[in-house]
Amino acid sequence: MTASFATATPARAAEATPVTQAAYLADRLRENPVHVTDQLPRELPRSTAPDFARLAKKTGVPTYVLVLPAQSSTDGRQLLGAVHDRLNRDGLYVLVDDSTVAEATAYGVRVPADAASTVTTYELPYDAGPLRSFGRFVDVIAQGGEKATARAEAARETYRDDEPAEMYIGPSDRRNQSFVTGTLLTGMPLLILLVAGYAGRRRRRSGAGRRVPRWVVPGAAVVTAAALALTATVVFGQTRSSAAEPPTPADLSARVDRVAAGLKKDPVYADPESPRVLDSRQLDRLRDRIRDFRRSDGGGPVYVSLMPQTPASESAGDSWLFAAAVHAEARQDGLYVVADPDDGTIDVYNYGLRIDSTLLSLDLPDAVRFGDSRADEADDHLLGERLDTLMTFLDKAPRTDRPDFESTPAAAPKADEHTLPPLFATDFWPGLFVGAFAALLLSGAVAGGMWIAGRLRRRDPAPEPTDVLPLTAPTQPSASYLRRTAYTELTTLISEFTDPDDRTRAWDHLDAAMLLADGDPDRARAAGTAPATLVAVIVLARAGRAALAGDADDADDADDADDADNPRHDLCCGVNPLHGPAVSRHHVRVSAQGNSRRLLPVCEPCRDTAIAEPGGIPGRLLKLPDPSLGNSRVPYYDATDGPLTAVPHGIARLIDKVRETAGVH
Repeated sequence: MTASFATATPARAAEATPVTQAAYLADRLRENPVHVTDQLPRELPRSTAPDFARLAKKTGVPTYVLVLPAQSSTDGRQLLGAVHDRLNRDGLYVLVDDSTVAEATAYGVRVPADAASTVTTYELPYDAGPLRSFGRFVDVIAQGGEKATARAEAARETYRDDEPAEMYIGPSDRRNQSFVTGTLLTGMPLLILLVAGYAGRRRRRSGAGRRVPRWVVPGAAVVTAAALALTATVVFGQTRSSAAEPPTPADLSARVDRVAAGLKKDPVYADPESPRVLDSRQLDRLRDRIRDFRRSDGGGPVYVSLMPQTPASESAGDSWLFAAAVHAEARQDGLYVVADPDDGTIDVYNYGLRIDSTLLSLDLPDAVRFGDSRADEADDHLLGERLDTLMTFLDKAPRTDRPDFESTPAAAPKADEHTLPPLFATDFWPGLFVGAFAALLLSGAVAGGMWIAGRLRRRDPAPEPTDVLPLTAPTQPSASYLRRTAYTELTTLISEFTDPDDRTRAWDHLDAAMLLADGDPDRARAAGTAPATLVAVIVLARAGRAALAGDADDADDADDADDADNPRHDLCCGVNPLHGPAVSRHHVRVSAQGNSRRLLPVCEPCRDTAIAEPGGIPGRLLKLPDPSLGNSRVPYYDATDGPLTAVPHGIARLIDKVRETAGVH
């Protein structure tokens, strides 16, 4: 027995001696100068190792890269030094965690490692990702010492107070983008339709302006919607919320496979990539207690995994999900203990032992599960003591009649969880309804503003400029438009008329217009005044204002030779007297049927139409209601036998006609 014990003890001691973290990592770098952990597949899959290797070649010196989870209890510079001592190879040693280049040290080579680390820290936002961070690092290394130092100083000065803008957006940001897109996509086109429709009704009621083709407004709305949709896809073109590459199935299973394989050989698996938290004595005691528990009445196998549980792992930091995956891979029933060497938590899950699983989840003491203040302050979180206490708790736990099993844990988030939802999804649909509602509110506000502005304009009316009259004057004016325009033009002429003795022609215009209004300007806006009379008042008032301005000819004969380059203020456009002064006379077609023509004075736009498109003149004729034909409209010179028929012969003839009609000589 003594000989047997002497033989077994050294072998057991050799098996129990843990491989240190630095030695394990040095062995990995001896196999490949780039080692990517299998613990971060959601942020940094192992399949990205070739990308790190490709970038490492840019440094120009032997480069050894360790990509590991961030470890709060490990000093990065000390770890790199220990790895270098074990590997015994000169070069640039770089430690990368799940977000950036954490540490870099040069051994036996001259490279600006500190300057490159500074540039990486300041120039890149926190969400740039480890691969991009390492790429920036090696680019600065390749620049050489002098340029790298200058770039580091510039980066430190530029981003001393303000960090670079984030490179990625999150799901909540994408929902906001979708909501804004939906709101604009219905709000803007609908607002165009509503406002244009309201404005068109006002113009039709007033008779002002030319009629806009019916397709223009719907076409503008459709074009706006298409432009908004296209612009949104460009402006909100992000597709991912992180720099992380999608993991492969092998990336997601690598860590579980490694732990399961280790537990088949040893009931305690200590992660070799993590700092050592159990010494040889503690490991031996833990194995002894596991063996004793397995042999006890109602006991069984216990498998302890000393593994960090990070959100970037295949189980997204869920120890229950990790234990279930390891159990499924190992195919061994028993108690699975997950102890996190980074935060010190301990969780126990039952797969097939006669112990109540609820007892393990609810009655496990907090001092065992989470530790106490002493554990928080210790680098190893006193895991050796607490695991020993756990085994005591298990020894005393009551046994059940039948084996118990944990229920199935909730599934981990999808493997490629960083893909953003489509822009036209999620809150895009509520945005459509909000946009329609907002369009109704805004159109109401615009309509109210237009109504108020119209009321204000009516209180302080101002005539339209002469040069725009051919563009804005209606061909079939409403009675309200004629009343409003006649009143505005007549009152403006009266306000400008200050010295009738020096302005005999202007006085003639005012006198004739006042005769038509029965001596009271307010009669011009009174209901019941004939449209032809109102048009005559407008023409006379405008001609009077032109005479006051000194634009009229001094000649008394309205049939004098025309000057095509200057408006004839003694002649009014015979196609539509509301167009204002004529520039010449021209034979124009006055009927869409046949070839009926008349010699009429014409404004410049009507002259151009008569030359380029003779058939367009009938559509430009001023048409007024004919009382004998009900609501039908006819050319103004056929709609009345009053003074307005004299317009084609000049303003002087119109004045004479007014006086003849009124019996004034």
